Amino acid sequence: MPDAADLADYHPPTATRAYAWDGTLIGEFSRERRIYVPYDAIPPRLAQAFLAAEDHNFFKHGGVDVSGFGRAMARNVLNVAQGRRLEGGSTITQQVAKNILLTNDQTIGRKLKEAILAGRLEQTLSKERILELYLNEIWLGYRSYGVGAAAYNYFGKSISELSIAEAAYLAAVPKGPDNYHPIRRKQQALDRRNRVIDQMAGHGWITRDEAIAAKAEDLKVQAEPTRAKYRDADYFVEEVRRRGLNTLGEKLTEGGYYMRTTLDPRLQSAARLALMQGLENYDRRHGWRGAWGNVTTLTGWQDAAKEKARPAERRSWLQAVVTSVAGGTVQVQTIDGKTGALAGEDVAWARRGKGIGVGDLVFVAPNEDGAPGFRLKQVPIVNGALVAMEPHSGRVLAMVGGYSFSLSSFNRATQAMRQPGSAIKPIVYAAALESGYTPASVVMDAPITLAGAGGQAWTPENYEKKYYGPLQLRKGLELSRNAMTVRLAQSVGMVKISGLAERLGITKKMDRVLAMALGSGETTVFKMAGAYSSFVNGGRRVEPHLIELVQDREGKVIYRNDGRDCPRCDAGFSGAESPRIPPTGAQVMDPITAYQITSMLQGVVQRGTAASASSLGYPLGGKTGTTNDYRSAWFMGFSPDLVVGIYVGFDDNRSLGDGETGSQSAVPIFIDFMKVALEGVEKKEFKAPKNAKFAMVRGIREAFRPGTEPRIAVAPVGESGPLAGPQPYSQVWKNGVTGAQRRHCRRAAAPAAEARRHRRLVLIRGAG
Repeated sequence: MPDAADLADYHPPTATRAYAWDGTLIGEFSRERRIYVPYDAIPPRLAQAFLAAEDHNFFKHGGVDVSGFGRAMARNVLNVAQGRRLEGGSTITQQVAKNILLTNDQTIGRKLKEAILAGRLEQTLSKERILELYLNEIWLGYRSYGVGAAAYNYFGKSISELSIAEAAYLAAVPKGPDNYHPIRRKQQALDRRNRVIDQMAGHGWITRDEAIAAKAEDLKVQAEPTRAKYRDADYFVEEVRRRGLNTLGEKLTEGGYYMRTTLDPRLQSAARLALMQGLENYDRRHGWRGAWGNVTTLTGWQDAAKEKARPAERRSWLQAVVTSVAGGTVQVQTIDGKTGALAGEDVAWARRGKGIGVGDLVFVAPNEDGAPGFRLKQVPIVNGALVAMEPHSGRVLAMVGGYSFSLSSFNRATQAMRQPGSAIKPIVYAAALESGYTPASVVMDAPITLAGAGGQAWTPENYEKKYYGPLQLRKGLELSRNAMTVRLAQSVGMVKISGLAERLGITKKMDRVLAMALGSGETTVFKMAGAYSSFVNGGRRVEPHLIELVQDREGKVIYRNDGRDCPRCDAGFSGAESPRIPPTGAQVMDPITAYQITSMLQGVVQRGTAASASSLGYPLGGKTGTTNDYRSAWFMGFSPDLVVGIYVGFDDNRSLGDGETGSQSAVPIFIDFMKVALEGVEKKEFKAPKNAKFAMVRGIREAFRPGTEPRIAVAPVGESGPLAGPQPYSQVWKNGVTGAQRRHCRRAAAPAAEARRHRRLVLIRGAG
């Protein structure tokens, strides 16, 4: 016999609930979906409904209803002889003993054990504790264990919000959840519910008028149980589940934890919409691929259409059949019986592609402007990912791992290893600045041929096959010059570049080969967002994270991502200075280097390959990336408080098509997302380090490390050196020739060999 005292500290498996930073419920993780509710929080009417349905003498008997149990056992002797199912006659206490301590074996021996244990439970636990265990343990169908989960899954409410009729229905369910299913067997469910309501009135727990009103109430439930009403974060929630399992193990699905995540629901919804729309726009550019099905008769076409799943995220899309094609008009009928014509531009689009005809099965959506008719829709076969991160802490505010979680749960933000292409170049330039180069340094942008593996030559080319000669570092990064970047990497050395990439978390191990300087290695957009955060936050490495805090069912913190000490944070306010908490993350590059790269990447938005993003009107930076054969299109963009990483590409790594660069495919997604993210945000500039020195270089204000900034030369006057005060015109510009003109003449007269030597030093050392 089990020990009834074990139930004194018993806690049934309970769902862990994940919340966004603003308290929005975004998901549940459970082996048995259960929300544990203590007795004091259970509304009396709900408890009375279960007592009326299951055991109205619960607070009077000692664990066993002797008369009822005796009658059941007498009938069970005959049931055993005839091979029938044993009858219950069990009190709530007996059901607790069976559900928690015993098995469901249908034997007289088990029924006797149940009765004995019930008596022991009554001696060990209070009536309130027994009822609390019962109401939280019982299976109520609809993926619900206990009344807390059942109220949420059936009605989308907490138990405190249930009406008498809704409470009575939940109390009716234990007799057979499938027999009283609220949709498939609604009439049986209503009959059973109304009997419970009558029993509640018969015991005086509700009035007759309340009973009449409750029985007149319709039984309305949710179409299906849902973990959370907020459904835009499926990729994020699944990644939280994976990371939670790594941290908490199997206790994640049974510990009843409270989990606070980093998600911002407003930004998450904007990210999902921006990525889906961007992928649909790419797909539309590349033509109509044809209907996804066809029927030879319009009778019963709905059965064939139901087999094709629509993206769950596109809730307005409907399966439809083409009913007629006449001239420039195409008529369709949707699966819910509505009819209308396709928009003319969609008909033209379809005819330019694979064509459209009667019997074709397609997806359509109502016109967004409310006009009659439908728009033709096509599920993209291209995919991608978007990650939005707070750069100072690594908090992941939004993450979308693909076009549709319902069609593919593979998270391309964290699991897809892709070549970043030119998006890796800021790391090359940062390593150069750390190695002695300055924003005034000049590197040659010209054809270069290098010995490759197996003796084969490698000639990296610029995107448009043009070369601009000597360029400053800023210009090379703004225009994304491949040949110049390879020369710079060759000068700096791949050991330093790879080391910086590894410290930034882009990869654990980067090969020391020059091709890596052009993004031929593989990483994820999630890791790239973490690396770009270091440019914005002053050169510190941050660990991107999704889970902020985890508490157990008693409110004790068992995990906290922020491990920093906060001296005096618990002290009351005394008027003294607030505690100063050190920033997180190791310093992986000089803060001035980080700002220099940030400034150069602002130029990419202002004048370079991402110039279209300047239309947002905010201080922004970023870098596009396009891999060989247009296999992946990237944009890593940022504001002072937000880093956004985007890539677009096919899962099988085929080409996106000519011209599908990061500027064309990824930047528009960034713009759509940032329109929402920046709404109402105060405009502010990127913060420069206090010790940075500034100088104008070719009309642009550049930051320098102290001692590396360009000096303003002062021409000596006379043999005794500079003189104070204004100088006579005849002395400063002797014979009417300025000092600049004299210097020009001297350089023109210099030997040609010296001029060549000077140019060679410029190219090799990058001297400004």
